[in-house]
Amino acid sequence: MSDASSKPDRYAVMGHPIEHSWSPFIHGMFARQTGQNLTYRLMDVPPEKFRAAALEFFTGGGRGLNITVPHKPAAAEFVNRLTARAETAGAVNTILVEPNGELMGDNTDGIGLITDLTANLGLKIAGLRILILGAGGATRGVLGPLLDARPATLTIANRTPERAAELVEEFAKPGTLSGCAFDAISEEEPWDLIVNATSASLKGTIPDISASLITAETLCYDMAYGKGDTSFTGWAREQGATRTVKGWGMLVEQAAESFHLWRGIRPDTKLVLAALQAT
Repeated sequence: MSDASSKPDRYAVMGHPIEHSWSPFIHGMFARQTGQNLTYRLMDVPPEKFRAAALEFFTGGGRGLNITVPHKPAAAEFVNRLTARAETAGAVNTILVEPNGELMGDNTDGIGLITDLTANLGLKIAGLRILILGAGGATRGVLGPLLDARPATLTIANRTPERAAELVEEFAKPGTLSGCAFDAISEEEPWDLIVNATSASLKGTIPDISASLITAETLCYDMAYGKGDTSFTGWAREQGATRTVKGWGMLVEQAAESFHLWRGIRPDTKLVLAALQAT
């Protein structure tokens, strides 16, 4: 239990734009639940000012930052050292001050997705056929942990197949990992899990994939979240999917991992997730 009379430790999330972020709500609930004395605020920082703003935050006594779009790659260049999973992702979403004063960069996105899929949704990833839509930073951040969970196959589909091929070459899991264009996704066997890691739902559109890829047994997971259906989860249900999930769980679980790194205590995510899913 933190001493309530002492000055609270300062944390924040940096992004651009940032006003839509639920991180202060989530970390505020975590802090109250665990008795931690801290503040957590939004910081809207344009790309050209990221490094200066991050330096000012930490030299001014800040204890930790979450990093969101578009700063995750820049954050990986900013810190003194990277965890193995941040190095694999090539991106940082969590920065913490180590005991020696140096800054460590981590990436909790992948473990956030894995925890949501397994602990919250009861999925066993080993042996599954997984399709990821999109080959950008969101996919890069979760590929390592997904591959470590030993799916039977994992295919990255992207509008421009060259970007998918680059990730396949970089992560080098022959026999498991492959890449293709949206219009070349295999329909020979049904997909167990389709993850939308594109920004399509943020624009109210859907990835340009065939409706025949969706079956009643396919779990359709959108990393995007918000009130009601996303465009992808609504469309997937129209195609017959009986399980469609928004990214609230990934958001909360990656935040819990960040909180644990900062405070050394792991919050219970169930109440927070229930509050968000009720929106």
